[in-house]
Amino acid sequence: MYNPQLDTFIHVADAGSFNRAAEESYITPTAVIKQINLLEASLGVKLFERTHRGLILTKAGKSLYQDTKYIIQYCRDSVTRAKNAMQEDAKVIRIGSSPMTPAQLLMQMWPKIQAHCPDMKFQIIPFENTPENAREILGNLGKNIDVVGGIFDETMLDLRRCTGLELSREPFCCAVSVHHRLAAKDRLKLEDLYGENLMLMRREWSHYVDELRDDIWQNHSQIHIVDFDFYSMEAFNRCENSNDILLSIPGWANVHPLLKVIPVEWDHSIPFGLLHSPKPSGIVKQFLEAVKEAVQ
Repeated sequence: MYNPQLDTFIHVADAGSFNRAAEESYITPTAVIKQINLLEASLGVKLFERTHRGLILTKAGKSLYQDTKYIIQYCRDSVTRAKNAMQEDAKVIRIGSSPMTPAQLLMQMWPKIQAHCPDMKFQIIPFENTPENAREILGNLGKNIDVVGGIFDETMLDLRRCTGLELSREPFCCAVSVHHRLAAKDRLKLEDLYGENLMLMRREWSHYVDELRDDIWQNHSQIHIVDFDFYSMEAFNRCENSNDILLSIPGWANVHPLLKVIPVEWDHSIPFGLLHSPKPSGIVKQFLEAVKEAVQ
């Protein structure tokens, strides 16, 4: 469904070497180089800088890398959707799942949901947390994925053109490396964060985060705020590698094995629930009603 040279491109970019990519793909280095040369020629762009330390993606290569991963995943999802279309049972709820939007909460409620909708089935559809996926998936809920569980507020819903059903209020916590000095604590005071770098999503992403930011600026200036743009594995890796502290929620305790999520003595929280289309289908409406009943 897509140019197979894109698979080779991803392998080379991840491996940083033609030889290593060839070993992983079980083809010769010459064949790998030929495919990359053909891809660069057909696109009219240079994808790699050849250095004595290995291969480095150019700016064009970095851009194509992100889009290619999305294209490949989208094509795989297309096959899944085609197979689903052949199923006679139309009462299937497609639940998007990623490390930052886990489906475990819904799985815990599933017995209660099925009590209201005994003929309803579900399908977990994994996806990678990237800005491109967030824009595409949340802006088209009901097309490939019906619902996604995650944190939200009105600002985020307007930005992503979707609707949220609030299930709970999740307290903001702090994620720290297991090697961080604070990892020995089971609960943090604001004073424990003095002198530390606290990673917060940029302003205007969520007014709940902005309220916390303003509280820190006004009353706890000893905490250094570090902005970042998007919750992804990169943010969690950055937290672990830099020894910074990452604003988190309890549901993300298992996102990164080398991070510990610790509650904090403050009164800041954020809604958690199901993101869905502003115009959900009949079966999704039925599912959402069952979820409401299950959480009462």
